[in-house]
Order: sequence, then C-alpha cells, then structure tokens
Amino acid sequence: MKRVVLRTAAALLAAVLILPGKAGAVSAQKAILMDAQTGRVLYEKDADSRSLIASTTKIMTALIICEQCNVLDRMKIPKEAVGIEGSSMYLREGEVLTLQELLYGMMLRSGNDAAVALAIYCGGTVEGFAQLMNDKARSLGMKGSHFENPNGLDSPGHYSTARDLAILTAYAMENPIFAKTVSTKTVRVGERSLQNHNKLLWRLEGADGVKTGYTKAAGRILVSSAVRDGRRLICVTINDGNDWQDHEKLMEMGFSQYQMQQIVTKGQKVGTVSVLSGEADEAELLADGDFEFPLSKEEEAKIVISGSGFVYAPVAQGAEAGYAYICIGDKTVGKVPLVYGQTVELEKDEKKYHFWSKWFGGGA
Repeated sequence: MKRVVLRTAAALLAAVLILPGKAGAVSAQKAILMDAQTGRVLYEKDADSRSLIASTTKIMTALIICEQCNVLDRMKIPKEAVGIEGSSMYLREGEVLTLQELLYGMMLRSGNDAAVALAIYCGGTVEGFAQLMNDKARSLGMKGSHFENPNGLDSPGHYSTARDLAILTAYAMENPIFAKTVSTKTVRVGERSLQNHNKLLWRLEGADGVKTGYTKAAGRILVSSAVRDGRRLICVTINDGNDWQDHEKLMEMGFSQYQMQQIVTKGQKVGTVSVLSGEADEAELLADGDFEFPLSKEEEAKIVISGSGFVYAPVAQGAEAGYAYICIGDKTVGKVPLVYGQTVELEKDEKKYHFWSKWFGGGA
C-alpha cells in the first residue's frame, strides 16, 4: 500500500472508478456485477441504457411494502386485483390474505395480481403507488428509472437500467423481511403451493435472491444476489437468453478474482504533517474510521492525503485534520476522516511574541 501527499484533491473527488470485468463475453444485452457493500462495479456492459424490466419491477414494489406496511396485516382482495394479465397467483375477489402471503405470491410465483393488490393496499390506487415507487427511486439515486405500475407490464414510460436495478437490490437486501422473502424456495399460502422461479437458489453457492422477469418485448431479465464469507454480490442481466449460466459465471468471477481488503483501520497512522511555529516539527495523522474495498491481485490501493502538507501550531490531539483519499490507479474510491495524533503547542518564543504583540501592538 502506498501513501502520497496531494495538494489539490478536486480532481480526485470528481473521479469515478470504472474497471472492466474479467468474465469474458456474456449473452446479455446489458449487464452489471456489483459489490453490494462498497458499490464497486466488477463488470458492466451497457449498464446505463434504459430498458423495459418486466417483473424485476416487483423488487421495488416489495421493498416499499416491507418499509411502509406491517406485513402481518390482512387484506380483502378487491376486484381490481383479480384477473390481471400475465403471471398470476390466481387471487379471488373477497379472499383474505396477509401482506406477507401476497409478497410470497408476488416474488416467488411472480403474481401480477398480488402486485396490484399490494399496490392498492399501500398506495390507495395503482397510480398512487407508482408515485411512491418513483419517490423511492429518486431517493436511492436511480437516475435512469421511472415506474408506472407495480408489476412490470410493458409500458413506454416504465423502465430502468442494469445499474439502477443493482443499486435498488443492494439496498433492498438490507431489509430483513425483503431478504427472507426472496430467499424462500417454497412456501404454502392457504391451498396454494408456491415455488420460487429463481433457479439460482438451487444452482449457485450462496444464492439468496432475487427476481426473474420476462415479457416478449423486454426479453429475459434476471437480478440475483449471493453471499460468500459475509460478502454480497449483486448481478443484473437484461435481455439475456443465457441468463442462468451468465449469472453463475459472473458471480464466480466476482468472488474468485476480487477479494475484500482492509485498507485503513481506525487509529492507524497514515502519514504526518509539518507543524510550523510548534514545539514539535510534525504531528501524526490518524485515520478516524475504517475502509475496506474489493481488489484484484493486480491492484494496489494508495492513501492520498490532501492539503498543503503543513499546518500552524497549535494543534490538538483528536482534532479534525482533513481527509485521506483511497485511490486505485488515478481514481478515488473513498475517503476517511483524519485526526491529529498528538497535541503540538505553540513554540515558547512564539508565545512570548504573541503576548507582547497583544499588549503593546508590537510586530506586523
């Protein structure tokens, strides 16, 4: 690990790390592989182009229900949620189910009717719920997304991107109710026996979600999550006729070729700064936080300390001392606040000067 001093950090702040993945060709028209904890992109292919997203829409629907409703609430199924086109859990008007049961029907069976029922319960109307979806998308920074319905039926104004779906999923998997729902392989809802459409739950080590999607116009879409050794990766493919194999290949690449590295530990000395007019010539700079990041074997992290390289005495131990920027190549991937490691008082002669200057106006 290298440490360097940088006088101006503006260029680093604007930089965004984009490194090519090493998985080779995938069949997907658009794809991304992301480390969920850090947001680092390990592979991408046309990840910011807007696309129809079919039933992967239901990731957003489920997230909003998990955050805004009590999933143990029971609801009577309205006629507006019965007979919805496409995949269905075959709801009947007037039957009573819990929101959790409807979540299972939506996320395992991909029931479009369950999505409409949940939307009406939470948002009053499908249109009202769509507004909640768009509000959430904005709050998560999903800049390439817009939602018009809770189930993903094709609509020109209903779209997202591979990157946005990865951002959404990384956030959603932090919700324990959402994570439990999408990782469930089979469940009974009354007389219904539901099996998850996500084959990766059986095929991929550590797989714990998330959602399949398909319409003729959108093609096959798959969003997956897997955890190994406490590290979660999110994979998204759009319009991919070979999605199961592509997700397995991308996930294996991500876990094997990139390892999480502890780059900075709180309390670690990351450098020094010269102290002018002080009783000591320099002060240690200590990290005031931890930072870890996934790196390949070929990569080396640098710790870059911004600023002029000197400060004027006095400085106080534990006081804020700027930031250390963590870089890979010439790209910044994060920052950690710094504090001074010790107190450095003003030099004694300087104290005398300041005393007489204050009382008699000496010095300029």
